[in-house]
Amino acid sequence: MSTRTSLQDRTVSTGGMYVRRGGNPDGPVLVLLHGALANGDVWHGVERILEERWSGGWIVPDLPGHGRSPRLSRYSHGRLAAQVADAVLETAPRGVPVHVLGHSLGGAVALTLATGWFGLKVSTVCAIGVKPAWSDHEKMVVAAVAGAPAKVFASRDEAVRHVLTVAAMDDVVDPDSALCDSLVIGDGNQWEAVADPAVLSVGAPDLRGLMASCRAQEIALVAGERDPLCPPAELVRLYPEATVLAGAGHCPHLQNPEFVWPLLDHLLLSALHHSPSAQTLSHS
Repeated sequence: MSTRTSLQDRTVSTGGMYVRRGGNPDGPVLVLLHGALANGDVWHGVERILEERWSGGWIVPDLPGHGRSPRLSRYSHGRLAAQVADAVLETAPRGVPVHVLGHSLGGAVALTLATGWFGLKVSTVCAIGVKPAWSDHEKMVVAAVAGAPAKVFASRDEAVRHVLTVAAMDDVVDPDSALCDSLVIGDGNQWEAVADPAVLSVGAPDLRGLMASCRAQEIALVAGERDPLCPPAELVRLYPEATVLAGAGHCPHLQNPEFVWPLLDHLLLSALHHSPSAQTLSHS
């Protein structure tokens, strides 16, 4: 059995945060960060591609307040990024390139990591589906949900539908899937989301400020053509070089994992050639 295969599915808990690793431990590291109310299992399809095409290793955490990781007393993009940085620094070989791919909340955390504020040098960063503009009403609604007790549902199916709808995964995830089994917890007529609703208290990221502070060699901001939470027109207005994925919704990595590989491949090639002009992927 090869080294790459032997590492697949090993787990390690770093600083209390659940972390899963795979691939070649001696090569470059790819960090995969999931969105709000999800967990690292959303990357399984992408990981199958990495097993065939990626020369390095990968690190997949359940962000604090999600999945198998403990909850925090309060949440911010900085606190989440700090825990991810600690996990990467403790598990990745010193000096190897670190690349970060994040979705939605995970995309905002990826950009926060790429500032270098938490001691981690990020070579390339790709943020998918990070909402670029928030109305006052949207901010109020999210704050209300974050501050309220967790909703309790009478059945697993109701709880699953709630999580998938709030996370905008309902169009691409089968409610009867193993992934959904990991998103809710309960018994009988008492079911709720595994994720802490208070994670939504992170609020709207300062996307413009994060972009200005980013120290990565290469960066890509990406939106699905049909993403209702991150409308591509709004993202392009903020960042004209943003990439739009034709036919994709909010969760392209779940809709079709093949959407993700060209994003990574382009960034890695750009970083390898140190192209100063290639700041993002071409708009498509």
